[in-house]
Amino acid sequence: MNILVINSGSSSLKFQLINPATEEVITKGGVDGIGLEICKVKIDGTEDVIFLENHKAALNYVLERIDKSQIEAVGHRVVHGGEYYSSPAIVDETLIKRVTELSELAPLHNPANIQGIIACQEVLPGVKQVAVFDTAYHQTIPPKAYMYGIPYEYYERHKIRKYGFHGTSHKYIMQKTRDLLNKDPITMISCHIGNGSSIAAIKDNLSVDTSMGFTPLPGIVMGTRCGDIDPEIVSYLETKEGLSPNSVKNILNTKSGLLGVSGSSDMRIIYQRAEEGDFRAKLAIDILAYDIAKYVAAYAGILGPVDAITFTAGLGENAFYLREKVIHYFNTRDVSLDVERNKRNETVISTLDSVTKVLVIPTNEELMIAKETANVLTH
Repeated sequence: MNILVINSGSSSLKFQLINPATEEVITKGGVDGIGLEICKVKIDGTEDVIFLENHKAALNYVLERIDKSQIEAVGHRVVHGGEYYSSPAIVDETLIKRVTELSELAPLHNPANIQGIIACQEVLPGVKQVAVFDTAYHQTIPPKAYMYGIPYEYYERHKIRKYGFHGTSHKYIMQKTRDLLNKDPITMISCHIGNGSSIAAIKDNLSVDTSMGFTPLPGIVMGTRCGDIDPEIVSYLETKEGLSPNSVKNILNTKSGLLGVSGSSDMRIIYQRAEEGDFRAKLAIDILAYDIAKYVAAYAGILGPVDAITFTAGLGENAFYLREKVIHYFNTRDVSLDVERNKRNETVISTLDSVTKVLVIPTNEELMIAKETANVLTH
């Protein structure tokens, strides 16, 4: 079964046609700049510049250039499924209504995800579609971990609680780590460290806690997001700087994190500056490493014996110096780093006698979405 995996952004559409059984990527590409004057379309290494008015036009353009007869089903990345979805679901009118309703919890993502779904319904009528939710894997988190210490009525009325994100990535990493270590079920900590970052505590294959919350803003410091801060800072900034709530929200989401501390959100630039002795660049790396270590230590405390700590995503997979700083906080026989293996970005970077194994595994959310889609449609 060949699955067209679609990730729709507000002005973008990324796709891969995947055979989940063989894990072969048949074709892939993306459209960037939908509705804008300059729209770039990349398909298997070729690039075109054209105006495409909306997601339907973008999808039509793509399907005219690939063999759409190979598409047997479509799997969509959907960021927020709320409490409705703890697993992937076949797209129907109820799902569209619920995902639209949840748009206020993910205003940058859910509306775009819906546009992608509707475009597929119009362009590929009769082809089964499945929604795979970023939040679904975290629906096994217990109330003691997902509830906030605010009046309970706000949860009842508005469903204010921790949801967690990057669930598709964390689930994929759990499965790959489990298979590599031949340990099923596995208890582990998954560290998805990229421009957006989250850490998941996984016990017996299930997510039991995660660093992101009601939104993707809290947790560890990220590329442009602040991570955990004192909530009073919001009203303090409004008063001191004369800012509106939306302005503060924008600052915390797009001008904070590594960018706010160092002046850049690009870790390659930050690392280069740090090597040259720049204080703020070094501080940004130190804050990030400390934040990761703090969450890993906290989760290790609640999980009991941990089989593995796995790093993934852009920084998790490539920033050896960051991993070294993180594991330095745990440099005991229980968690011990092989420095040379770490520098070579090998799969297992812990020493042979390390009780908890430390791994580096590239994430593959598209493949996971394809597998989840096929699983829903064949069972």
